[in-house]
Amino acid sequence: MIIHVVKPGDTIDSISDYYKIPVDRLILENGITNPVNLATGQTIVIVQPKTLYIVQVGDTLESIAEQHGTTPMELLRNNPYLSNRELLYVGEIIVINYQTNKSRTIATSGYTFSYIDKSILIKTLPFLTYLTIFNYRVTSEGEIISIADDSDLIQLAKTYDVAPMMFVSTITEEGTIIREITQNILNNSSVQDRLIENILQMIKTKGYYGINMYIEDITLDNINSIVQYIKKASAIFHSEGYRVIITTTPVMNINGPIVSFEKLDYSQLSGYVDGILFASYDWARFYSYPSSLFPVNVLRELLDYVVSIIPSEFLFLGITTLGYDWTLPYVPGATGATAIANNNAIQIAAENNIPIQFNEAAQSPYFYYFDSDGILHLVWFNDARSFDARTRLVAEYDLQGLSLWTIMRFDTQMWLIVNTQYYIEKLMDIN
Repeated sequence: MIIHVVKPGDTIDSISDYYKIPVDRLILENGITNPVNLATGQTIVIVQPKTLYIVQVGDTLESIAEQHGTTPMELLRNNPYLSNRELLYVGEIIVINYQTNKSRTIATSGYTFSYIDKSILIKTLPFLTYLTIFNYRVTSEGEIISIADDSDLIQLAKTYDVAPMMFVSTITEEGTIIREITQNILNNSSVQDRLIENILQMIKTKGYYGINMYIEDITLDNINSIVQYIKKASAIFHSEGYRVIITTTPVMNINGPIVSFEKLDYSQLSGYVDGILFASYDWARFYSYPSSLFPVNVLRELLDYVVSIIPSEFLFLGITTLGYDWTLPYVPGATGATAIANNNAIQIAAENNIPIQFNEAAQSPYFYYFDSDGILHLVWFNDARSFDARTRLVAEYDLQGLSLWTIMRFDTQMWLIVNTQYYIEKLMDIN
């Protein structure tokens, strides 16, 4: 795999000629939305196919997979545009496999809301081990509020051998965490018992594979209470044959451009769960200092610490798939950021003829631009270099896998990078 960084004067045709890959395949494999006006600094992933196949009359994904000793799921990962098609076209060329050096098999988890576009979900499921459905909110009395009907998502996940996970938190539909509810649960054993029983019944009724519990704001003062709650809940869920994963966001200290984290004893949690997902989705909060998303230099410090106290096979690395656009000047507590898709960020740079910069320490691209009203903006987002640096950490630290927040949009380039590095674990024995 080569990551080509667009230079002044580069065109999609010149890049195609240089790497001997057809233009349409470059566009398709990278999800390029601005092929006639590439932005300087934009990235294009170059992966040479090892085996190509021309579709014949009567071919199906199943028959082609059998003929080449692979699986339909692998063909969908190598040709994701086929996911939403019922038929193959005679004469079209599909990739059987790429010239890659996949190092190992990993588990992947993707968060989704119940209203995800089904075509995007179907395109993403071949790449997932777990589908974490963000659809349940806890009350202070241990009751569960269901936001929407998730039955179709659960069944669709199972069709692709993906394990649907119930996600439970105190987060409102507006994204606000109600910390008072968490405190009430931690301090009241009867509420805990009621909540655990309600979760168990929902898992059984809906047909979930397990539970993903969000544990926010772990501190020195409450970590023992959290551990006792997780111990109690996990024992019950495990006794019924369900998997238990917890998601937590490390307590971050953001002092202007300087980001650090609090070193807590997370090892107490690992003895009771099947996985711990360290999310960093809070690092680019809407009202935080304009900064890189998931800076790799800080992430390495976190992983160095965490793997020193928790067996690495328990750990998932959380990655955000969005960028953020801030207006300047930044006013603490008042200046908000707008979430932006990575392709939209590239489009803005291309339309304004602005070179995309790259922060090596953070391994993240960024640029400034003026909008039509003359207001200055700063955009931090993700590109192929960002995803490559982060996904390689899974192998380097020997982690269980990756988790994506969110899969509401399909990032073609990101999944291409994941697909060049890893085989994806599929849990066939779905409850």
